This record gives sequence, C-alpha cells and structure tokens, in this order.
Amino acid sequence: MKRDDLSTLPFGGNKVRALEFLLGGVRPGDEVLTVGGVGSTHALATAMYAAALGARTTVIRWPQVMHARAAEVDARIREAATVHDAAWVGAAYARAALLRAMNPIKWIPAGGTTPLGILGHVESALELAGQVAAGLLPAPARVVLPLGSGGTAAGLVLGFALAGLDTEVVGVQVVPRVMARRGRIRRLVGRTLRLIERVGGTPVGALSFPRFFLERAYYGGAYGREVPAGQAAALRFREAHGGAMLDPTYSAKACAAALARCDERPTLFWVTFDSRLFERR
Repeated sequence: MKRDDLSTLPFGGNKVRALEFLLGGVRPGDEVLTVGGVGSTHALATAMYAAALGARTTVIRWPQVMHARAAEVDARIREAATVHDAAWVGAAYARAALLRAMNPIKWIPAGGTTPLGILGHVESALELAGQVAAGLLPAPARVVLPLGSGGTAAGLVLGFALAGLDTEVVGVQVVPRVMARRGRIRRLVGRTLRLIERVGGTPVGALSFPRFFLERAYYGGAYGREVPAGQAAALRFREAHGGAMLDPTYSAKACAAALARCDERPTLFWVTFDSRLFERR
C-alpha cells in the first residue's frame, strides 16, 4: 500500500498533492472558490489549507448519495468554509462562474484537476520511484487507485513514464462514465506534459508510457453509492490497520479492485482517503 493518507497533518490524502501547487501564492485575506459533491474531500482539504494560509473558502456543491463518511466530511466542510448548495453539477459550475465574474477570487476546479495540480501527482509517482530505488518495496507491476476527476491517475501515468517505471495504472471508476474515460486521462497527461516542457524550456523527449486500465465493475451506478465488495474491503483494511477507515465513495472501491487483482505480480493499492480527522470526532 502507498499510504498517501499519511502524507501530512492535519489532513492528508491525494488532494493535498495538488493543493501544494494550486494554493501557491494565496495570501491572508484572499478568497478561494471550489466545487464538489456534498461529501467532497477535495473541498474539505481546500478549505482547511486555504484557512491555514489565512484565506477564506467558498464551496459550491452538488448532491450525492450519502453515507456515514460523506456526512462527516459534509460537517467538516460546513465548519471550514462558506457553503452554497446547487441542484446539480451544471448549476454549481454556473454559480461558480458568476462568482468568478463578480469578484477577484482564486478558482480551483473539482478535484484540483488542472495541469498545475497534476504536477503534485507526478511528484508522488517520482516519490514512489525513489522508494523502489531505495529498496523499500519491489517495483509494482500495477498500481490501483480510485478514478474520479482523473488528476491522480494522469499524474501517476506521466510520473511513471518520467521515472522509467513500467507500472500499469488501474483507475477504478467512482464517477459517472462521462468523466471516467481513457480519453480524458490521455488529454490530462498531454496537457501536463506540455506545462512541464513550457516551464522547463525544453522538450522532455520520447517517453514510454505505462498502460492505463479503467475498471468499471465497482462503480455501483451512482457517485457515492456503497457496494458490497467495497464494504468488505474497508472492513478488512480497518482490522489490519488499527481502525483506519476507507471511504465508500473512493478508496473502498479501489481497495476491493486491488484485492481482486492480486496475483504473482506485485500489486500496490494507493490509499487516497485520510480518516484521522473523523477517528478523533
């Protein structure tokens, strides 16, 4: 397992990787705006780390299937940010566009999925490559992670290519099919590579990209909907890791897929959800 949930305090997880870049330049008194589902860990992380910089966050949210973890995230978001609820995704983005037109504001899209934010996930792939080189784990044949807005998966694909790791990336669908598409991942990889080349001032050169697989069997038909395989995987994880929890929306589904793919080749499950805030409540 790659315990990205333990990457930092007070709240880790994959979203913090992108926010390291996206919140650069934010100063006390600034306004930050983002969008997400009612139980969005991206929205929570954005609000928490913007507040640590002295900024204020507004979150515009759309409905999702609720469960205990999502309700806990919702409560934390309401404590940390100004919240506006929209009827659906398009309405949330329309309201965000209106606020952006009316006010000077730092805009961060859902999941922090922009080429700049994806650099954080490229960095995490290079971090893993360094851990392999140091002998802390064998080179994984595959990495399994949840596939939401696609930033983490795209960053790992590009980062493994830059590091020369021939590691498959398996994205487990947790969002509607319109978002969970291979073509979207390819475009995000391409845009991030162009950013690296533009900022670096030189072409990266030919890369051998690892294979990317999209696993749809654990979606459950709606964002946030629990599935039995995910529930079983979350229970197994909690028993093995001293009460640490997986969220049913993302990481439990990816854990189930990782367990199902275990064979003679090393399989790495990328833990994206940090439950430490909620274990203390």
